[in-house]
Amino acid sequence: MDELHEARFYEPLQGGRVRCALCPHLCHIADGRRGVCGVRYNAGGRLYTLVYDRVVSRNVDPIEKKPLYHFYPGSKAYSIATVGCNLRCAFCQNWEISQWPKEHLPKRMAPGGENETPEPICRWLSELEAVIPGEPVTPQAIVDAALATGSTAIAYTYTEPTIFYELAYDTAVLARERGLKNIFVTSGYIGAAPLRELAKVLDGANVDLKYFKEESYQRISGVRMQPILDAIRLYHELGVWVEVTTLVVPGVNDSDEELKAIAGFVRSVGAEVPWHVSQFYPTYKMLDRPRTPAETLRRAGAIGRAAGLRYVYEGNVPGVKGEDTYCYHCGSLLIDRYGFYVRHNRLRVGRCPDCGASIDGVGMSG
Repeated sequence: MDELHEARFYEPLQGGRVRCALCPHLCHIADGRRGVCGVRYNAGGRLYTLVYDRVVSRNVDPIEKKPLYHFYPGSKAYSIATVGCNLRCAFCQNWEISQWPKEHLPKRMAPGGENETPEPICRWLSELEAVIPGEPVTPQAIVDAALATGSTAIAYTYTEPTIFYELAYDTAVLARERGLKNIFVTSGYIGAAPLRELAKVLDGANVDLKYFKEESYQRISGVRMQPILDAIRLYHELGVWVEVTTLVVPGVNDSDEELKAIAGFVRSVGAEVPWHVSQFYPTYKMLDRPRTPAETLRRAGAIGRAAGLRYVYEGNVPGVKGEDTYCYHCGSLLIDRYGFYVRHNRLRVGRCPDCGASIDGVGMSG
């Protein structure tokens, strides 16, 4: 690490503090401190990202793993992540990397008391380079690697991509110039201004809609619900292909009332927006609840279809046939899937071969 990369979307405040506007937390960060995400750091009244050149995970995944079922079905996505997240979900499946900065980095990144000036950036840069986990990268190297794998898209995923916005955005600009697509797999906790800028280079997004209760969002994930609803609508309005995922957690969000509320909201965004209802399994700090029964997912799927959604998928349970795509008009099986893989795609130029209905999505030609 030769130098820290200055963050976007912040403003200086009095006394060396800064206000980060990347996400709705709107963190006021003192000199020598970090924001809620754990990876945006105030040094001398300037905000820096600690993860611009550090990728902790990168893999080539089926696009269906994101999950995106109506975005170039059967294609590959070159997937990257850094450490950090602006949520603290008790059931996070990637908590080892999403929560790493909060659990491993000290609150003050440089020595000094509250009334002392932190040491100069250069004094602890070498230490920071050794502390932040990940492989050194550049946006250009990410794009080159994605092209070498034959991937259709780069997916910013695994942790919350909003918190590595600068790396994601710069990479997405280069990726688009080279003919690659860009997709976010996100909680949707992002400010309107960053989202509007990102939408100019983003092609698709899968957004988690975890609950439809403010209390659940604040208690289990540490955020507010309304900004997430606003982000889903804004992504859709700006022309980004949107799919929504709800992890159905027994005793948390699996009541008919809450599932109907979620399905109703998705339908209000658009009947064509796919809704993925996925199976929960015990992990991280939520080990006291059972795996979601398959019948609960079937009930959620039926609720989604009754709400008028064209495409509802029951995920994380391979073999139950809840992951196939059917024509909303005539009911014909169009895309046969097993888990994350497409076994057969009957679409012809994005249309049902039996009734000719146009099937919503991006790159849907069989």
